[in-house]
Amino acid sequence: MTVKMTLSFTDRHHRYLSEKVGQGVFDTRSAVVAAAIEQMMQDETERNLALSALAEGIRMRMQTPRSEFVDKDHVFSTARATIRTDPKT
Repeated sequence: MTVKMTLSFTDRHHRYLSEKVGQGVFDTRSAVVAAAIEQMMQDETERNLALSALAEGIRMRMQTPRSEFVDKDHVFSTARATIRTDPKT
């Protein structure tokens, strides 16, 4: 179904829409707006998936027992030794 509606744009946006249609990238200005909305919808879906994955990762890490934590001094000891011996630093 197609819904007809009136939209207002700044001069800058109107020029951009017209340029894209004039270049043949899109058939109509409506097609440009529809593509932009589709991209926003896709971006939102991808952002939500990424946030869900991040939240799940955090939940999993929060369940890690302290006995499995890695000692920070051990992890960074090689880097610290490199920094101390690197003549460039």
